[in-house]
Amino acid sequence: MTLADVLDAYRQGIFPMADARDATQTNWFTARRRGIIPMDGFHMPKRAMRYIRIQQYLCRIDTAFEDVVAGCADRPSTWINHDIEALFKALHAAGHAHSIEVWQNGALVGGLYGLAIGRAFFAESIFQRKPEAMKAALWFCHQHLMDKGFGLWDVQFLNTYLEPFGCVEIPASTYITRLQAEVGLPGPAVFT
Repeated sequence: MTLADVLDAYRQGIFPMADARDATQTNWFTARRRGIIPMDGFHMPKRAMRYIRIQQYLCRIDTAFEDVVAGCADRPSTWINHDIEALFKALHAAGHAHSIEVWQNGALVGGLYGLAIGRAFFAESIFQRKPEAMKAALWFCHQHLMDKGFGLWDVQFLNTYLEPFGCVEIPASTYITRLQAEVGLPGPAVFT
């Protein structure tokens, strides 16, 4: 599958997942109900924000993309197989995939990565090595998406972790309409 094929799949609401880290097959999915974080509905718990400030986490963009993907894949159960990891490295090299990184005292302690097309950002995975680093990554990602004028923050599925941040489910038909309005013309989005 070419990078153009992958970008076209995302423009249609289709995304890859594997059954395990060492799976040799990558499956492509869509969802009847799609998880998104509304740009005007993001919520950061005050306690988490205070903790993040105390820890003096520093957030950066695209300075350790491969390390972020590896951090996201480094867990007992993951859908990120080696093919998906290689695919996103290629998408990053082409300017389509990006990482939000959380640093503390020069060490990478958390982050997330995803794909940007037009004004849509497709968050793929997140990890942390220090408390609240995932929340810091989400907060910084939201601020960055707002600053850059993004209109759709896709997180694929609603889950108990993302729900407190404002994540909601919308029907596939509503999602596709919003997606088509935001993906715009082919080519890398203005993410950085």
